[in-house]
Amino acid sequence: MRLDKAEDGFAILTLDADGAMNVVNDDFIADMEQVTKLVAGDDAIKGVIVTSAKKTFMAGADLKQLVIGFETLTPAEAYAFSQRATGMHRAIEHSGKPWVAAINGLALGGGFELALACHHRILVDDPKALVGLPEVNVGLLPGSGGTVRLGIIAGMKTALDLLLSGRSVGPAEALKLKIVDEVVPAGTLIDAAKAWLATGPDAVKPWDVKGWVPPQKKGMTVPEDSAAYMMATGGLAKSGYNQPAPLAILNSVFQGLQLPFDKALAVEGKHFAKLLTNPVARNIIRTTFISRLAAEKGARRPEGVPKFEAKKVGVLGAGMMGAGIAFVSANAGIDVVLIDRDTVTAEKGKAYSAKVLGKLTQDQADAVLARITPTDDFALLEGCDLVVEAVFEDTEIKAETTKKAEAVLPAHAVFASNTSTLPISQLAKASLRPDQFIGLHFFSPVDRMALVEVIMGQQTSKETLAKGLDFVAQLRKTPIVVNDSRGFYTSRVFQMLIHEGAAMLAEGVPPAVIENSAKAVGMPVGPLALLDELTLDLPLKIVDQAIAEEGDKYTPPAGTAVMRRMKDEIGRSGRKSGGAFYEYPEGGKKHLWAGLGEYFPVKDGWDVEELKRRYLYAQAMETARCLEEGVLETPEDADLGAVYGWGFPTWTGGTISYIDTIGIENFVKEADRMAQLYGPRFLPSAWLREKAARSEAFYAPAEDASTKEAVPA
Repeated sequence: MRLDKAEDGFAILTLDADGAMNVVNDDFIADMEQVTKLVAGDDAIKGVIVTSAKKTFMAGADLKQLVIGFETLTPAEAYAFSQRATGMHRAIEHSGKPWVAAINGLALGGGFELALACHHRILVDDPKALVGLPEVNVGLLPGSGGTVRLGIIAGMKTALDLLLSGRSVGPAEALKLKIVDEVVPAGTLIDAAKAWLATGPDAVKPWDVKGWVPPQKKGMTVPEDSAAYMMATGGLAKSGYNQPAPLAILNSVFQGLQLPFDKALAVEGKHFAKLLTNPVARNIIRTTFISRLAAEKGARRPEGVPKFEAKKVGVLGAGMMGAGIAFVSANAGIDVVLIDRDTVTAEKGKAYSAKVLGKLTQDQADAVLARITPTDDFALLEGCDLVVEAVFEDTEIKAETTKKAEAVLPAHAVFASNTSTLPISQLAKASLRPDQFIGLHFFSPVDRMALVEVIMGQQTSKETLAKGLDFVAQLRKTPIVVNDSRGFYTSRVFQMLIHEGAAMLAEGVPPAVIENSAKAVGMPVGPLALLDELTLDLPLKIVDQAIAEEGDKYTPPAGTAVMRRMKDEIGRSGRKSGGAFYEYPEGGKKHLWAGLGEYFPVKDGWDVEELKRRYLYAQAMETARCLEEGVLETPEDADLGAVYGWGFPTWTGGTISYIDTIGIENFVKEADRMAQLYGPRFLPSAWLREKAARSEAFYAPAEDASTKEAVPA
């Protein structure tokens, strides 16, 4: 940072840390302590303007330091860290000089806490200049006064809305909510700050005025705030029973409006310390920020391969997946040839893009649509750099499509299959160039789902892998890399969830309990509802294909018998055919089919906590098998795939982080117990037992955060 003094007495403090963004870390706090002391002791300085030399104001805390640098922190040490940052902000308020935050761009987390500690906040009128306190998204709360100051400045209702949702707001809404004081054009930001300082503002914050009374001293809570608090309390279930941050935020804001200011800060600091030393925050930050950013920056990309950029892409199949892939490709500036059996069907696929382009201007939407050429003519694939095949999940149909495409494609083109279960090495047998054949498994809906599972066939070259990852990067998606097997990784482990739910039904667990147990543990949807959306045909086809190809070596998953009975005996196979486990009344809300009790009678003896464990353990155990077999190579890919592929609970950090959090010895012991009760799907392998005997976690001990690039909140 740089402090520039001026003759008018208004100093400008410019934040300009190394790296792309300003972040809150030990170095920043030390510099701020020094500068604030200098300002307080310099009579020539009449006021301070805080701004940034970067396009953003400040991004927040360095999450890598929070996870890696503080992995072994005790609650007392975490509290001391929080209090140092809190003290830094209090020093600004006690400096005897008015401070104004000239917020020239995005200010989130610790960056906005700095602005809240200033006496006045001016935000640039730019839609990219978002402000907010999103710490709840990483399992934390603002730890240096954010909950207390926001509650006092904006009131309980606004503070709870922003803090519990983690949402950031633009200039107009920030002004309306009174969390900034002015919004001005970019060119007048510093002049506006000087103009405010020229009014001779009071350098004493309201809560530091003698006799100040907290807004809601005990017994004086206003009805509107009581209602907001009750609504927020009732809404905690939506954020997940396993997320400690929302409850801590609720308590911190409530107490912050009733206690003397510095006592309120101490309470917030204790909540922060408890969250920072809780594995939930570590799990969330490691997977959703550190691992995700590394994956998107090319952590799995082979070195020494020239950068690839797709200019023209072919998409074979204009159904929901193909249409989505065509859209994200065209939206990324790539020309797309969208092929189906006839032009009318291909046109329908293009129409999907028109439907999802609602937020763009007409000119922008027209430009995207102009890049998509719907056709039934494979000859138009000439000149394509890459083709994504997204036809029906059938080996013969895919083989025929591959041959027709490769007859036209240039020799350098990469051929990718969007298959979700069929082995890539098997599909590559139809290719003239199996070394240029790869799997790119997108998730539906493609325009909203971030993950792409990149599957290496036995002959896929490292050059092809690099090109596949470069294409995923062009689409601004998050890749994981897995090796070939039936179901690969995501489909293979996801089916453990739906089969576990079906198995519970056969055991006599009430259907509503099956669904609610999954949602209570953090799954977005219950397994029976998922099966209705998938239709029973799909998981049963996967099972039947495996039996046909592997025979007695293949063990059908636990819920297969229930699915067969529902489809073949009862005649209910999914939502498309009128419903399976659910009913879909016209004009009404879907509900569980009342006839389930006749075919699957409810029995006593089930326990919700045990059901929740079963969901988590079944998926985690299958993920461990994928690592053992080499389908997965890193725990990071496992966790990213789990969280972003099928919605494994974020609070766990993913299937492998879940095992590490429990402790591998405890996991194996508990899995043995479950295997005795429910079957061999829970049985640990010799490989996993050996890891447990060595107390060997999947994630290596944390590295020194000081040698790593900062990851802003």
